[in-house]
Amino acid sequence: MTASAAQITPAEYLGSYTWTWETEGFGGFSGLEVSADGAGFTTISDRGALATGRFRREAGRIAGIEEATLTRLGNTFGRVVDPFMADAEGLAIDGQGRIFISFEGYHRVWTYPTLERAEWVPVAPAFEAIPNENGGLEALAVDGQGRLHAIPERSGQLTRPFPVYRLEGETWTQPFSIARSNGFLMVGADFDDEGRLYTLERGFSGFGFRSRVRRFTLEDDRIVQDDTLLITHTLRHDNLEGLSVWRDAEGDIRLTMISDDNFQPIQRTEFVEYRVPEDS
Repeated sequence: MTASAAQITPAEYLGSYTWTWETEGFGGFSGLEVSADGAGFTTISDRGALATGRFRREAGRIAGIEEATLTRLGNTFGRVVDPFMADAEGLAIDGQGRIFISFEGYHRVWTYPTLERAEWVPVAPAFEAIPNENGGLEALAVDGQGRLHAIPERSGQLTRPFPVYRLEGETWTQPFSIARSNGFLMVGADFDDEGRLYTLERGFSGFGFRSRVRRFTLEDDRIVQDDTLLITHTLRHDNLEGLSVWRDAEGDIRLTMISDDNFQPIQRTEFVEYRVPEDS
């Protein structure tokens, strides 16, 4: 069966909120998880910290951040993770509340029963072939069956599909791949409540970022429908890297994203939201 693209209504822009916070270690956020009701969030930074908070909303749009916390992550020995191993990129939280975080540089996935001490997730032999710099396991997502999925930022060649790895028990498999096109790289992923996979992808022109969100309908580990929900022009948003998908009170899918400011003063930490109408 060949993947098809249906006629859909493009995602509707709802708004952006620039988050500022005078606390040590703030910034560099990548992975994102939003609670099912759209009220709370968890995000990770590429300097080994995890932040949580709650959105203050007005007319359904993000208008502020409340109850924010920032915690340094521990390593597998219960000590603060070393800087050279702290580049956290992907985040997923399963239905039991277990936290999974992927790290770049020394490519691996750790799970956190508590934030003070990590535990190893099995390492797939395929991970050894991932480039050392800016090519790691950038996107993590957990499906409705509780299975962890990981996608690298780069596939190795411009026309080579992105491999999608799945953790089944103690073993990683590669059930399917996602086509790569138009210079976009993989930076985030999530599943919705119908089992569809969403990916956030980033393009960089040399002076600004653009973003793409695609949605994949799966049947028996085959992509049977590929929908592009969003493509932004350069500089429309900052460096969007984290994506979380949830359903609002009206029954529509929300795409909530966060930007990585790379700890640069010319960039910003930005929450961006789009709505995908139910009939799309």
